[in-house]
Amino acid sequence: MPPPGHPVALDGGWGWMVVLAGFLQSALVFGVIRSFGVFFVEFVAYFQASSSTISWVVSLGVAILHFASPVGSALSARYGTRPVVMVGGLLAGLGLLGASFSTTVTHLYLSIGLVTGMGWALVFTPSMAAVSCYFEKRRTLATGLAVCGAGVSSLVFSPLFQYLVDTHGWRGSLVVVAGVSLNLVASGALLRPLASEGGQAHADCRRLGSLASLFTLELLQHGPFMRYVLAFILVDTGYFVPYAHLVAHAREAGCEEYEAAFLMATAAVTDVCGRVFAGWLADSVASCRRLHHLTFWTILTGASLALMPLGHNYAALMLLGICYGFFAGALVPLQFSCLAEIVGPGYVLGAIGLMHMLESVGALLGTPLSGWLRDITGNYAASFATAGAFLLGGSAVLGTLPNYFSCSKPSDAQEENPQDQSGDFGIEEVPPPSNEPPPSRSQRLVS
Repeated sequence: MPPPGHPVALDGGWGWMVVLAGFLQSALVFGVIRSFGVFFVEFVAYFQASSSTISWVVSLGVAILHFASPVGSALSARYGTRPVVMVGGLLAGLGLLGASFSTTVTHLYLSIGLVTGMGWALVFTPSMAAVSCYFEKRRTLATGLAVCGAGVSSLVFSPLFQYLVDTHGWRGSLVVVAGVSLNLVASGALLRPLASEGGQAHADCRRLGSLASLFTLELLQHGPFMRYVLAFILVDTGYFVPYAHLVAHAREAGCEEYEAAFLMATAAVTDVCGRVFAGWLADSVASCRRLHHLTFWTILTGASLALMPLGHNYAALMLLGICYGFFAGALVPLQFSCLAEIVGPGYVLGAIGLMHMLESVGALLGTPLSGWLRDITGNYAASFATAGAFLLGGSAVLGTLPNYFSCSKPSDAQEENPQDQSGDFGIEEVPPPSNEPPPSRSQRLVS
C-alpha cells in the first residue's frame, strides 16, 4: 500500500475517459495537420504564391507545436492540465477561424502558424502526461489507444476536408474545421486531477513547478534523459520521410496516382493497429521491459525503411508500406511510457515538453535531407536507406541507457528498495551544477 496522500494510478475507471480525451486531442491536432494538404492547393491558387511559401503555413504551426511544448508543460505545472488544455483548444479554434478571413499569406502565418500552433502545443503535451499519470500497469496500452486518434482521423479528415472545400470553398471550410477543433475544449474538461488515496486532488504537475523551475531544466543535466532524447532525434530524422516521399517514390516505380495514394492510406490503417497492439503486448508480457519492446519496434521500423528501395512494383511497395505503418505506429506509445520509467512519474510532464522541443531538430532536418539525397542521386534509394540508418542508430543509443540489459522493471526495483531511488527520478539523481552538496528532498519541495 502506498503511503497516505500518495497518488494512485487508477489503471481504469475515470482513466479511460482521460484516454478518450487523449484520443480526441490527438485526432484534432495531428489529424488536422496530416489532412491540411487539401487546403494547400487552394491557398496556392488563391494567393498566387509559390508552393514553398505556402508550405510554411503548416510547417510554422508544427514548429510552434514542438518548440512551445515546454510552455504547455510549464503552464500545466502552474495552473493544472485541465484549464491549459481548454485554453489551447480555444486558441486552436480561433486561429483556424481567423484564417478564414485571411487576405494575405502573412495572415495565414499569424493565424494558423502562430495562434493555432500555440494552441496545439498547449493541448498535446499535457494530455499525454495526464494519460501517463492515470495508468501504471496498463500505461502503454492506454497511451497507444490515446495516440491512435491521429491515424483514425487522418482517414476521415482528408475526404471530409475535400468535400467541404468543394461545397463551401476554403474560407467556409476553415470555419467548419475551426468549429470541429473547438471540441478540444470539451475534451480538455475530461482531464480532471488524479485523486490521491486520502481523497485529495493530486497536483503532481503543480509540484513540478515548485521543485526547481516551471520548465524543469534540471532534466538537461539528467544523463539517461538526454541519451533518450538523442535516440529520438535520430529516430525522427528518418521517421517522417515516408510521409513526404513514399508517394513520389511509388510514382517513380510505375504506380498510378491513386495506387500511390492508397499506399499511405493503408499505412495509416496499419499504424493504428500497431499502436494498439504494441501497447497491449508491452503491458501483457511481464518478462520483458518496455524499453526492450521500444528497441525492437524501432529496429523493425528502420529495417522496413532501409528495404523500401527494393519495392520496384506495387505489390512489393504495398507489403513494405504495411510493415512500415505497423512498426512505426507500434513505437509511438512506447516512447511516452518508457519516458515515465526513465525520469519518474513526477517529472513526466516537463520531460515530454522538453523532449518534443529537442527532438523536433530531427523532424525538421530529416525531410530536407531526404529531398537533397534524391536531387543528387536521381532516385529515392539513398533517401530511404539513410532514413532507416538513422532509426537503427537511435535503437543503438537506447542500448546505452542504465540497466538496459536487466530484465527487472524499474517499478519492481523501486518497490523492493525505495531508499535506493534518488529524488524523484526513476534511475539516477541529477548532479548539482556546483560543488555545493545536493539539496535534500524537503529542500527541493519548498524551493
